[in-house]
Amino acid sequence: MRLGDIANADAAGAGKPLDGIRVLALEQMQALPYATQLLGRLGAEVIKVESPKGGDMGRSSLPAMTDPDGRQVGATFLRNNLSKQSICIDLKSDEGRRLVLDLAPRFDVVAENFKAGALSRMGLGYEDVAAVHPEVVYLSVSGFGNTTDSPYKDRPAFAAIVEAMSGIYDYAARDDRPPPASPVGALGDISAALFAAIGVLAALRQRDRTGEGQYVDVAMLDALVAMTDIVPNFWSMGLRERAPLILENFRAADGWFVLQVGREPQFEALAQLIGRPDWLTDERLSTRPGWVAHTEDVIRPAIEGWASTRTRQEAAAELAAAGLASGPCLTDEEVVHDPHVAMRDMLVEMPRTDGVEQPVLTPGNPVKLSGVAEGPETRVPWLGEHTDEVLARELGLAPERIAGLREAGVIA
Repeated sequence: MRLGDIANADAAGAGKPLDGIRVLALEQMQALPYATQLLGRLGAEVIKVESPKGGDMGRSSLPAMTDPDGRQVGATFLRNNLSKQSICIDLKSDEGRRLVLDLAPRFDVVAENFKAGALSRMGLGYEDVAAVHPEVVYLSVSGFGNTTDSPYKDRPAFAAIVEAMSGIYDYAARDDRPPPASPVGALGDISAALFAAIGVLAALRQRDRTGEGQYVDVAMLDALVAMTDIVPNFWSMGLRERAPLILENFRAADGWFVLQVGREPQFEALAQLIGRPDWLTDERLSTRPGWVAHTEDVIRPAIEGWASTRTRQEAAAELAAAGLASGPCLTDEEVVHDPHVAMRDMLVEMPRTDGVEQPVLTPGNPVKLSGVAEGPETRVPWLGEHTDEVLARELGLAPERIAGLREAGVIA
């Protein structure tokens, strides 16, 4: 889907659920920007506040493209900031902080993902914003939360840090090999983003009923403890090893496919499909722990022997026809050209502005609503692109005043 396209024209006239909701986002990197981009896809207007000195840290990530002025725009920024407006304000200056407090009452949501406590120390915390805007829904996303005295509250956090602290790395570790860091990309960031969006929606709904705003506090580690629920749950039930099921990648003629077998009828179907009915009377394989214990010496050779004459897609299709959950391990190029991904509008194309023909691809909106059109979306904003427009429109600042703030370094 190209930027600006509407895939579901029949729903285009119905509007979007968050039409009229306005978000002022003091954000960077991925956890909060993904959340506000999702709110934007649901109809919210998002104004992004960036530092005049380089802007969102995600702009400096790699790989990168360049904007029309030759400035770097990194991949992290490109995939989390569609359809936003960018203003540059120096939050370390008194005048900059005053601008934010003047803007706040014009927005339904004020959101930030600075290190815990940082904005409160700057005079832009929940209490400061609520003092000028009592109905505000104020969202904080941080590594370890703002509303409790976590022993980790002063630590910086990225996705991999909270992923490791959730216990899932150790749970998945094999032998003495180090567990891979960030095995699924930004699980820590996007998990926190999803809970942040849910929290904002719930707070807005409550404000509709009561007229009162509130503080939504999301800790990335909390989000990961929720997402990796098997770690504490299995521990509490006495399981100290991996779950007793077949959950492995197996080799086919052209690569790998994944297979999950966790119930006895599924194991029977597998045995019959690959021509190993003898497994059903083999004492070694009579229990689920037995499947795990003999995966490498018995089960893998048989499955991979059967799959050696089949492609990944063929093996997965035959397994699925037998009622078994399986799927091919796709390459990056295969994902980009996958028919399901195309049918579901799950890739958005943003044309590059630096002479490269291949457009930047960003995942689309996974929330499909029957009465809401897909898109249209606009490209990411260039750094400070909307500063003058927003300050004039929202605060009525004259051009001379804006020029003075720029000359003083308060805006850019």
